[in-house]
Amino acid sequence: MIDYRSDTVTKPTKGMLDAMFSAKVGDDVFGEDETVNTLERKLADMFGMEDAMFCPSGTMSNQIAIKCFTQPLDEVITDQTSHVYKYEGGGIMFNSGASVKLLNGERGIITTSLIESEINPTDFHYPKSSLVVIENTVNRGGGACYKLDDIEPIYHLCKLKNLKLHLDGARIFNALQTTKDEAIDYGQYFDGISVCLSKGLGAPVGSVFLASKKTINYARRVRKVFGGGMRQAGFLAAAGIYALENNIERLKQDHLHAEVIAESLQKLSFVKNIMPVETNIVIMELNEQKNIDEFVNELKEQGILCGTFGKQMVRFVTHLDINSKDVDFTLNAINKFEH
Repeated sequence: MIDYRSDTVTKPTKGMLDAMFSAKVGDDVFGEDETVNTLERKLADMFGMEDAMFCPSGTMSNQIAIKCFTQPLDEVITDQTSHVYKYEGGGIMFNSGASVKLLNGERGIITTSLIESEINPTDFHYPKSSLVVIENTVNRGGGACYKLDDIEPIYHLCKLKNLKLHLDGARIFNALQTTKDEAIDYGQYFDGISVCLSKGLGAPVGSVFLASKKTINYARRVRKVFGGGMRQAGFLAAAGIYALENNIERLKQDHLHAEVIAESLQKLSFVKNIMPVETNIVIMELNEQKNIDEFVNELKEQGILCGTFGKQMVRFVTHLDINSKDVDFTLNAINKFEH
């Protein structure tokens, strides 16, 4: 099957598996797993942050960050399409006892003008605005990217209003390949950064939460409570190190494949609209006359998997397990729907 449902479906390459099997491990809860420590240090240095903590998933690293940066009765400001709100099981409310103020950004990109107007006054009738969360790239925005020039004014507003700023960097390396910004420059703007390793980078498991030493010290306590204290986790961390050393530059190929798919789909009569493609996500809207379930199922019968993404919306996500021949086969299959 050619699987475009998500970039989370990637399988470890032989090189990655070799790195995993040869990893030096210890008990990470005791801080004794050499490979985990190396991964954490590597990412902290890469993004200019003091410290880091390996987690099983991006959802856990985001939820730990929110727990670290809020208190019960606080409020989190984020876009209405954000992963932390839509796809983390209501964890903000359940784990942190915080409410959420939802903004309507452009393809999920929020700005200082949107944020500032929704910061609550100091009044006990309102929850305390305490944290802003942005997502880069924006999943439901079709892989839309923040540039550092977009982030800097948000940082200054948060400083002025005494708000923390967290980055859900689920696909941050995809963003960096597009914007040409440097990872090292990110640390100055964020109180916390979550970096996912199991999407475009191709690792099977894992995300890393980056923050100050003080925050990470508390985050380890929260991770333990959340059930995320792993033992010989170095076998997983080794995959992350391999991904960082081998799979960042090749993300450009995923972006090229997404562009080719989008350009071809745009020409089809039953395609109403395609979101601008900046990275590895293609979201298209089918005309009302086209039955979305039939479309997806017919592709599946031809060995192509994609995902529905709302009313008449279909998503294709390219990744390292998709090659040029797969793209050509997919487009030939879809073009047959015209006849």
